Amino acid sequence: MTVIAWQSAGPVAAAAIATGGALAAVRRFGSGPDGWRIMPPGSTPRLVLCVAGGLIVLWIAAAVTTGAGASLRFTVMVIAGFSGARVLASEDASVLLTATSMLALVVALASAFADGSGLWPYFGAAVIAAGAGWLPHRTARAT
Repeated sequence: MTVIAWQSAGPVAAAAIATGGALAAVRRFGSGPDGWRIMPPGSTPRLVLCVAGGLIVLWIAAAVTTGAGASLRFTVMVIAGFSGARVLASEDASVLLTATSMLALVVALASAFADGSGLWPYFGAAVIAAGAGWLPHRTARAT
């Protein structure tokens, strides 16, 4: 997202996106379960979601990756789609906050579609992404 932000809004916006993402990643190391847990037990639905999402993105990519701003449109669609799906498919609070951070950063990136939006969306997204990891969280359980 940093490279796309650099191309569409300049180095200051790219630095804001990179800083927000880096701070969110650093906070992720201190919260949530240990390790990356790429394929823990019970992850079959996530694997199916990733394959289905990848096929949908590939299908849509053929339509949006032509013309000016194609890389921006494609990046926004992929990150918004997968982060939104991750929010809907998880119960772990740290995963939800990480996906929320990514959604904030991609919304700022999408502001490049609007002329004259300035740098404020990028700075706001960086603050949201960096601050989301510091929110107190617990996993809700039905009793």
